[in-house]
Amino acid sequence: MAADAAHNDEFYLRYYVGHKGRFGHEFMEFELCPSGKLRYANNSNYKDDSMIRKEVCVSPAVVEEVKRVILTSQITTVDDRNWKEPPAARQELEIKIGNEHIAFTCSEILSLVDIRDSPDPQGLTIFYYLTQDLKCLVMSLINLHFKIKPIPT
Repeated sequence: MAADAAHNDEFYLRYYVGHKGRFGHEFMEFELCPSGKLRYANNSNYKDDSMIRKEVCVSPAVVEEVKRVILTSQITTVDDRNWKEPPAARQELEIKIGNEHIAFTCSEILSLVDIRDSPDPQGLTIFYYLTQDLKCLVMSLINLHFKIKPIPT
């Protein structure tokens, strides 16, 4: 039933990870709208790099797959009440799926030890693996779309 509601209602996804440090505000962010518009931005000032912005349109099947990944992760059951307030480096995940609108903020997770030593290892584990899956999917879509040399068929 929850999956049916997610198909008929609104959908939105946004992920951000970043920090302010020696090279200024460095971050990676992406968002996916129900229309299939996928926007990606990566800002690194290391060696005077400029901001990378990419925008692509993905098919409804890709949007449905992202919804499926989110729903099967059980992120909607997680409560970030006990998560540490992020110092300088932070991650944000915002999801609107069906009638649920959730937003999480936590410190950047550098290793699984950070999760193990947290007050909510189960919730952070779900968050960590979902964000890893979403980052891999988005980076694959961006890289495939903007491939300089097409893959021979």
